[in-house]
Amino acid sequence: MSQTIFIQDLIEDVKDEVIGWRRYLHMYPELSFQEEKTAQFVYETLQTFGDLEISRPTKTSVMARLIGQQPGKVIALRADMDALPIEEENDFDFVSQNPGAMHACGHDGHTAMLLGAAKILTQLKDHIKGEVRFLFQHAEELPPGGAQEMVKAGVLDGVDMIIGTHLMSTLPLGKIGLSYGPMMAGADTFNITVVGKGGHASQPELTIDPIAIGTQVVTNLQHIVSRYRDAQETLVISVTKFQAGSAINVIPSSVSIGGSVRSFNPELRGKIPTFIERIVKGITEAHGATYEFNYQFGYAPTINDEEITRLMDEAVCEVFGEERREIMKPIMGSEDFSAYQKVVPGSYILLGARNEERGIMYPHHHPKFDFDEQALQDGVKLFVHGTFKIVN
Repeated sequence: MSQTIFIQDLIEDVKDEVIGWRRYLHMYPELSFQEEKTAQFVYETLQTFGDLEISRPTKTSVMARLIGQQPGKVIALRADMDALPIEEENDFDFVSQNPGAMHACGHDGHTAMLLGAAKILTQLKDHIKGEVRFLFQHAEELPPGGAQEMVKAGVLDGVDMIIGTHLMSTLPLGKIGLSYGPMMAGADTFNITVVGKGGHASQPELTIDPIAIGTQVVTNLQHIVSRYRDAQETLVISVTKFQAGSAINVIPSSVSIGGSVRSFNPELRGKIPTFIERIVKGITEAHGATYEFNYQFGYAPTINDEEITRLMDEAVCEVFGEERREIMKPIMGSEDFSAYQKVVPGSYILLGARNEERGIMYPHHHPKFDFDEQALQDGVKLFVHGTFKIVN
């Protein structure tokens, strides 16, 4: 109990700094793979803490190692740092100063929370067994993603497990969201070009109409969800692009179709390109058209390790209280945190940051997105207490 009170005092002491860091980062957002000034700010801030081995695994990322006084497990804590290509519409004092860029997903908060945790844990170095590794990651928002690059750079060498968090505007302030097993979906994309034969709208019999063929493709793609997969397997196939023609009296020669696929089961995920192409091939051949097909695998599903999640669940109940713990259903959004989980077991945890009374309720990636800054303390507390729960 005394250690918990002492840690809470340290968290209280760093609260204003964490908010200040968040607001500075919010004012100067940088897009994926361009986070040079952000990474430099993080690097220089970490240098002021002392006792950290700080490095730059990639051009726009930072890693800091805190090596305890005794041998033990190695835990990695991760925060993402990149912003989005969105023009901000908020009017608070720390609004984005970089036109066309905005922290519209909470990554400014994630970075600030991990800096706060690093400062506190550095002060508690004598009580740490093993090692805590702080990963400040670039480019979560843009596939192939920064996590993959950091793994290749060796940031997980010797690591036993990893913890990540995300501030959520869909979860009420104060709630801590955990999930045993699947947390976020894999996200893949496809592009199809149906190539027919164009002509005048008054003589469709002289054409091979790609619009008529393309609409059949769109309709039949939904049969994959309804008929090709186990009813208990979650799968979403959304056609999000259908582009054809430029004049109302002309049947075009081709149609471009694109969309998104979300899934959790790796085996099912691997079969989707075959299912899609089979439908496209059959329909286009039946009507004398041809096609081009491209499928891109994006971020893999984020699947939480059961044992690490159990330990974090215990930490949440002990520190925050069981009433604040929320067992989440899987989310169809995606995260490149999954790149770390391919290498070491990990758990990804959500922090409630929605406050409707204060008008903080816009969704992620919205030009008026914001989060309640009280949630930053929850994030620092989760990182610090979760670390001691695991490494000690």
